[in-house]
Amino acid sequence: MPQPNSSEADFDLLDVPPAPAVHYAEQALLGALLLEPDRIQALGTLHPADFANAGHLAVFDAMTTLTPPPPEVHTSKPLWLTAVLEHARPAARGLTAAYLHQLVGACPDPAHAPAYAAIVRAGHARRTLRAHAEHLVHTAGDPMLEDQPSAALTAADRLAGVLDHLAGRLPAHSSTLPRTPAPAHPVCDPDNEDVEDERLLLAALCARPTEAARWLQPADFAEPLHGQLFRCLLDVDRRGDPVDPVTVLWQAQHQGLITPTLPPAELLGMLTDGSTATTEHSVELILRRAMLTRAHTTGLTVLAYAQDDTNTTGQLLTGTRRALADLTAVRHRWQRAIDPIPARTAQRQTPVSPRAGPPPPLAKPASVVRAAR
Repeated sequence: MPQPNSSEADFDLLDVPPAPAVHYAEQALLGALLLEPDRIQALGTLHPADFANAGHLAVFDAMTTLTPPPPEVHTSKPLWLTAVLEHARPAARGLTAAYLHQLVGACPDPAHAPAYAAIVRAGHARRTLRAHAEHLVHTAGDPMLEDQPSAALTAADRLAGVLDHLAGRLPAHSSTLPRTPAPAHPVCDPDNEDVEDERLLLAALCARPTEAARWLQPADFAEPLHGQLFRCLLDVDRRGDPVDPVTVLWQAQHQGLITPTLPPAELLGMLTDGSTATTEHSVELILRRAMLTRAHTTGLTVLAYAQDDTNTTGQLLTGTRRALADLTAVRHRWQRAIDPIPARTAQRQTPVSPRAGPPPPLAKPASVVRAAR
């Protein structure tokens, strides 16, 4: 049989616990093949690595390596069971003949072997996505990594590649999104240096609009209030009004941002004195942080979906595609902000996989994000 995709083999999936029902499906499948070994031809693509149990992996590997005896010999002598046991035992030292007989007893009907194999494949898909999601969470959340953005995007690309591979092995059907609640975005410490950078950028944009800000969206800001103020700034410009701290404050009032705990004088102070901020550099930093935050949240989201056994495999794949599509959108804006021309050229040469979701069309730039004359 062909070997599994190399991108899946980088993780030891035997360390990932299977869903409860998968264990019994593995037993039933192996029992069916011990009873009627010729049924292995009807299983479709199935690899030993698809099994969650190391002993089951060794038994199936033996079955795919050995040649079954002729049917008339198989029905009269236990040659097949003995051969499988001898071949699998070096890789599964605790394996016994009694356990193989237990596998036989665990099979309700050998004719249902293809259905059992489908469950095994689905369980492997869940464990694989879970392992790659955990890797993405670790990579995107480790600031000590050298070139963390590249490492996080590489992990996301590998997750997308594995998703495409697994989707090709499983039945194609439309599905709804998982019912599992997606994890909330992390709350930023108000004293964090990133929050101060965002405040300075808002003040700088009120004083000196710049084209670099065209790649920003309100959701990119770590502090929700800053994202709301950036939306106010865009709204003022879309109306054709001049942009400055006072006009943005007026729009903020309409959005309900002025409260007893955030009086207008304090809000106005946040929108002034941005002379020390380099807007282009600040935009790049905010987009870089937004991309890493989205990558981390994407990993957590896929992990939450994979850990919830009530989600069907179709829901898991659909939810993973949606999460990756959201990351792809932020990724492209960050890359274009860094170097717009090469990023657009690379996008034409290597289009994003449709399974990962295309980036949304960019909004028409407003004059506030064009260079001031």
